[in-house]
Amino acid sequence: MTGSTPAPGPLPRRDRTAILFALTGVTAVAWAYLIVRAAEMEAMATAGPIAATPMRPWTGLDFALMFAMWAIMMVGMMVPTAAPMTLLYAAVARKAARQSTPPAPVAVFVAGYVAMWTLFSLGATLAQWALERAALLSPMMVSTSPRLGAGLLIAAGLYQLTPAKAACLEHCRSPAHFIAGHWRPGPSGAFRLGLEHGAYCLGCCWALMALLFVGGVMNLLWIAGLAVFVLLEKIVPLGARGGRIAGGALILAGLLLLATG
Repeated sequence: MTGSTPAPGPLPRRDRTAILFALTGVTAVAWAYLIVRAAEMEAMATAGPIAATPMRPWTGLDFALMFAMWAIMMVGMMVPTAAPMTLLYAAVARKAARQSTPPAPVAVFVAGYVAMWTLFSLGATLAQWALERAALLSPMMVSTSPRLGAGLLIAAGLYQLTPAKAACLEHCRSPAHFIAGHWRPGPSGAFRLGLEHGAYCLGCCWALMALLFVGGVMNLLWIAGLAVFVLLEKIVPLGARGGRIAGGALILAGLLLLATG
């Protein structure tokens, strides 16, 4: 059962700056890893005919490293989009502490959010493993099947138009409403709040994340483009309408790929 939500007061500039600095730092570290990993793959492709290299079965270490790559990528892409909710949580938690309610660090809320995207990363790793076993993914982690690419584009476009997408996006676009309806005190409440926010965010963006298999799992421009689109969809006034327009464009792109592939 949710508890009563303390009305948030203004967050001091020092606290706001510290939170944004921490989120930026975490995002920067994640992107630094992705840049290094992408450079390594590019070097491998330049050094030899990697595209013609037969895919070997994954070992346990391969799976763990790929899972880590997905998890770090999700941090780099999704943590910035959670900044508005994180700042509002900090303001509410600060007010709660003044009312003698057990406070929880902002990091606990963010940890819950990241935990949900880590679960998604496990699913994405399993999907990549299955696609490679079916010979539908290149060593550079790009779909080798026009039908697969078209299907992912069309599916993502159709999902953009569904009520489920609209409902999840509304939660992401209304931080105050979300916290008012889900607030729980204490560290466990903060972690659960972050987990629930992550679940709505995942419900909003999972189909878009599947498009990484179309443009390339380690294509930095593609990753950045998806991350920027998700951020704008959540924060700009026309984000929801723009998302529906993008959905139509994705469907059209999928149909064109299907017709020409």
